[in-house]
Amino acid sequence: VTGNLSYTYIKNAKPDGYTVAWNSTSILTTTNIGNVPFRYDAMAHIGRVEFQPMVFAVKATASWQSFGEFVAACQANPGTLKVGNSGTGSATHLAAIAMMSASGCEAIHVPLGIKRRNAGLLSGETDAMAAPLTGALNLAKAKKIRIMSHLSGQANPVIPDVPSMKSLGYDIEMDLFRGLTVPAATPDPIKAKLAEAMRQAAQSPAFQALAKKKGFTVSPLGPDDFETYLAANDQVVQTIMQGAGLYQSKATK
Repeated sequence: VTGNLSYTYIKNAKPDGYTVAWNSTSILTTTNIGNVPFRYDAMAHIGRVEFQPMVFAVKATASWQSFGEFVAACQANPGTLKVGNSGTGSATHLAAIAMMSASGCEAIHVPLGIKRRNAGLLSGETDAMAAPLTGALNLAKAKKIRIMSHLSGQANPVIPDVPSMKSLGYDIEMDLFRGLTVPAATPDPIKAKLAEAMRQAAQSPAFQALAKKKGFTVSPLGPDDFETYLAANDQVVQTIMQGAGLYQSKATK
């Protein structure tokens, strides 16, 4: 709901550079599932600030020691293992769908919300979960969960021993990103000024230190490159949603 309100507000705001939204992959999931009656390109985008892997994790005491072992158990008992996510149509839900579909695993997807997603795994309500790295890292460091794979196209220095889905032989890739969005009619000089301020803030020592601690990758993209990035990721989100019957499923009839 927060994303719905934020993007609707930005879309209708005065394009003077003083109203800026902190976007994420939700700008694609919210628009593609139909929570709002417009597409991501109904707004203008200043740039990407950072991205991070979407990870697949199980409880530390689970018997599966690898993603392959989980898949084998899932294939042997289709429709029984439960994978938690942050909500229907969320980035974590799509990540779970992509990983299970690519591996031929028929799992039950359980939308628990951000807070209950982790708690549900620890309590045994679910057998696994999909989460952004920043949402799972502390539990992994505390040895309460085991991260078994991630969806990023590149290795992450915070979890160097965790294999990517691509390295396991699955041709899928999806990151959680965050950046800045403004109203569509915002003048180019204002967008350029905001993009430069964003770049400087992202490269500050304080933000770099936060990234190292939390596990996200600081990788600023300016307006043009971010538009290209958004278009490519929009296609990924659409494809997953269409395959799962989620595309525009919440649109007002």
